[in-house]
Amino acid sequence: MHADVEQSSWRNQIFQEDALQGFARIPDGSIDLLIADPPYGLGKDYGNDSDKMAMAEYLAWTEKWIDAALPKLKPHGSLYIFLTWRYSPEIFVMLKQRMIMLNEIIWDRRVPSMGGGTRRYSSVHDTVGFFSLGKDHYFNLDAIRIPYDAETKKARSRSIFVGAKWLELGYNPKDVWSVSRLHREHRERADHPTQKPLEIVERMIKASCPPGGVVLDPFMGSGTTAVAAQRCGRSFVGFELNPTYCALIQQRLAQHEAPDNARSVLSLE
Repeated sequence: MHADVEQSSWRNQIFQEDALQGFARIPDGSIDLLIADPPYGLGKDYGNDSDKMAMAEYLAWTEKWIDAALPKLKPHGSLYIFLTWRYSPEIFVMLKQRMIMLNEIIWDRRVPSMGGGTRRYSSVHDTVGFFSLGKDHYFNLDAIRIPYDAETKKARSRSIFVGAKWLELGYNPKDVWSVSRLHREHRERADHPTQKPLEIVERMIKASCPPGGVVLDPFMGSGTTAVAAQRCGRSFVGFELNPTYCALIQQRLAQHEAPDNARSVLSLE
């Protein structure tokens, strides 16, 4: 009974506070999946100075929050982290000293071929690291398989392919994800400078968080992780400094009907 009461104090809540302080609310070993979309160190305006650190300060801060967050994961837990190519090498090394690296995923944002610099190639992708605490990490491939079209299935009609699970259910998503960024007119778009598409985050949750599990997002931003978890029937917990974004998260969660086990609560503490 005590455990249930303790869990209800943080599960399915977004706390308006710094994650480095807020992690203390969450018991160690209680999180199935950690999805982190931290400031990239590029000077974006999030209503505060959180993205305006110099390189050494930014990397030191990153190491600090990683060391505070990882104990919250269960032994089979995993981490996805969104990064820019500018800092992904250093941060991947940090994480490889603490976890098992499973993939470097390239998110192709489908940026139109126009504009860009004249002294280097245009950057049109984000880098995503996928890590686990152990080799027995949870991963449900069947939940995220991509179906083959009818033409492909017909071409694979020879007897050696009959009954093949991969042909019937679809193929494993590759490590390059071509998903359009949320342009200004996109129906998902909220007032946030670096909002991630639900399609990407839902794939992460379906693959790497068991049904009924809990997803932690230390930098909630527009709340995509919370909305995706709610839509997938998982629980969530997260932190966000900006009160305007906290209100936005509450609004987005209210637009989606939550299952009984994932009622959303916003805690402005």
